[in-house]
Amino acid sequence: MPPTLGSLLRTPRLRLRLLAGSDLLRREVEWVAVSELTDPTPYLAGGELVLTTGVRWADNPPDLRSYVRRLAQKNVAGLGFGVEVNFDRTPEELREAAEEFGLALIEVARETPFISIGKEVSRLLAQEEYEGLSRAFAAQRDLTRAALDGSAAVVDRLARELDARVLLLEPDGVVRHASPASAVDLAPDLVGELPRLRGAGPKIGASLVSGGARISLQPLATGRRVRGFLAVATREGFGSDDRTLVNAAVSLLSLELERPALARGPGLGPGVLSALFAGALDPRHPGAEELMAGLPAEPVLVAAARGPVPDGPPDGVLVTTVAGTGGALALSSAAGSGHLAEALGELFDGPVGLSEPVGYADLAVARSQAERALAAAEEEGRALLRSDELPGGLFGLLDSPAGLRLAEDLLAPIDRQRNAAELLASLRAYLAASGRWDAAAERLGVHRHTLRYRMRRIRELLPGDLDDPDHRTELWVALRLREGRS
Repeated sequence: MPPTLGSLLRTPRLRLRLLAGSDLLRREVEWVAVSELTDPTPYLAGGELVLTTGVRWADNPPDLRSYVRRLAQKNVAGLGFGVEVNFDRTPEELREAAEEFGLALIEVARETPFISIGKEVSRLLAQEEYEGLSRAFAAQRDLTRAALDGSAAVVDRLARELDARVLLLEPDGVVRHASPASAVDLAPDLVGELPRLRGAGPKIGASLVSGGARISLQPLATGRRVRGFLAVATREGFGSDDRTLVNAAVSLLSLELERPALARGPGLGPGVLSALFAGALDPRHPGAEELMAGLPAEPVLVAAARGPVPDGPPDGVLVTTVAGTGGALALSSAAGSGHLAEALGELFDGPVGLSEPVGYADLAVARSQAERALAAAEEEGRALLRSDELPGGLFGLLDSPAGLRLAEDLLAPIDRQRNAAELLASLRAYLAASGRWDAAAERLGVHRHTLRYRMRRIRELLPGDLDDPDHRTELWVALRLREGRS
């Protein structure tokens, strides 16, 4: 969840002091808004910590009671007042109004720039997002591992992760598995929804409320035929991480129901290929001898393609769909790779990207190579493209349609200017000289004052901070990528 007022007050370097609202320290701060307007509420969404110094109050004092009332009605997280700028201390009328309307009031010391508070909130929000993604990744990994034991294990794992009641239903509504067992009581309430969902197709789900529970009902299919349904019932609905996990379960269960067409090879259980490509399964583990016996011998090749999984892959080639992308991955031994490349190229209707030979320890790398080669093959209109034909290094990884689009978007504000060529050349020279004015100006053949003027204009155009090394790196990479394609 976002940071709270209490967490900001407990940050010593911010030097914040609470003046009103000691019972509101658990209020979440969704953003920081700096405003000197006498009525900033039209520009607020709620949840912000509003910061002001009252710069306009000295000559034209507003009705502070009305000012605070409007902020409280907007449901902001709190109000921060910067002292020793226009007022030596926070106005007493402001504190009294905050107490009256239940608004947290914080005094900000002169030594604390407002931007420091904004950066701290941004840092805490980013940290929370990272931790949420880490939790979601771990949960998805555990869910993928559960798929090795079949659909019932996926349902059980999902129920534990979400603290929910989960049902796996046949297309006609018959319960295939329930977790916990009491979840079977939900089935009668869902039967009426199934005919509509079967007719709507495999991509349409439903949400309903029954017995105080919010139920998400999702079809399970990898093609046009619905082979079952997943129902998940919770008391408070789903957060974004919960929805991601449910979507992962839908993909895994859909693969499980379609598994006769997905993986062909001795000794392979449901979801094995998906788990291998996801990095959730290590075939070199001492206890995985039987698994290795059913997999192609190392080194192996990975092929990536679009479209449906072929019905008859060659012997020794294992094929699986990539849930949610409409693509497929193929795995085969690299022995006789010349002939094998041709066979994989003929296996799919459309372009194919092929990895370099790797061991199973680098299977995730090979998948990335194959998918990048596929993207390049589609862009260039080639039937088959090998990974070793692509540019290498980090710039090679970025030199893809997606990477070039990001570069274009980053530099677009400059491209729209009449003197875009001069500005871009100045930016490149400035970055190449690590910000040294004289060296950059000499490289351009202009006076350093001319370069300073251009760089001021660039700073105005770009949303990021040129003093931020991360932003400078992004700009340098974007310029290099475009140069490579010019």
